[in-house]
Amino acid sequence: MKLIPAFLLVSSSLFAAEPIVVKLWPGGAPEKPGVKIEAEKEMPRKNAEDVMRITNVTEPMITVFKPENPNGTAVLVCPGGGYSILAYEHEGSQVCEFLNKHGVTGILLKYRVPKRDPNDPGREALQDAQRAMGVIRHHAADWGLKPDRIGILGFSAGGHLTVMTSLHANDRTYTTDPALDVDDATPNFAIPVYPAYLVSKEEPTKLLPGFEVNAKAPPMCFVHANDDPWPASGSALLYLEYKKRGIPAELHIYAKGGHGFGMRKSGGPVNDWPDRVAEWMKAMGYIP
Repeated sequence: MKLIPAFLLVSSSLFAAEPIVVKLWPGGAPEKPGVKIEAEKEMPRKNAEDVMRITNVTEPMITVFKPENPNGTAVLVCPGGGYSILAYEHEGSQVCEFLNKHGVTGILLKYRVPKRDPNDPGREALQDAQRAMGVIRHHAADWGLKPDRIGILGFSAGGHLTVMTSLHANDRTYTTDPALDVDDATPNFAIPVYPAYLVSKEEPTKLLPGFEVNAKAPPMCFVHANDDPWPASGSALLYLEYKKRGIPAELHIYAKGGHGFGMRKSGGPVNDWPDRVAEWMKAMGYIP
């Protein structure tokens, strides 16, 4: 089933072929009783330089952007937005465009926002990411993907989601469907970019509960800026947990960059982070 959202039509020429859109929950996403969300919409831009934001997502989906010369690797891209909105271009479709240049299939995740429960803000997003990993693996042969080279990359809240999907891929809070889910939804590698919510701002030198690294944790490449209000110590501490267990990991902390830079260019070294990630992927064999 190929459905192209209107806001993607303008950019589809950047990609090798018409993107493929797949709904993650054909029978409707699992929502808690009483949840009511207004119609999905794009937020008004403040000025010409402002980024694209969408909210009120109730029908999660993935959009598959295929490169001209695919190498079999795919990356599920998770935009950020505080689990309230999705920064759908500079942390989404533009990332898929970059991946395509390296022969990597970019798969953009539209997960549910805004958060339904302030006490469990990423619950629905994690469900969507777990289901997305299952759908991708089921379609790996159809889409020319290598089942052992399917990764995940996310920004801010999407970076948190990337970590949660990596460490809690099989902790399901929904009834699985064998036609859409897989027993093990763990990504083969993960790239959290300025992940939020790994530490509290009040106690930035201690990981919050829920980020225990086990032997199944996939290799990870972290990107953060030292002046990010969401402390870079979160990435550093999780990197150290990887180091303790001998699991491959790489850490990039830039002196300046703030939060939310994504694919936007400011003229600083932080703007080269996609190239560092591509180098890591090549070193690890994800880009042959």
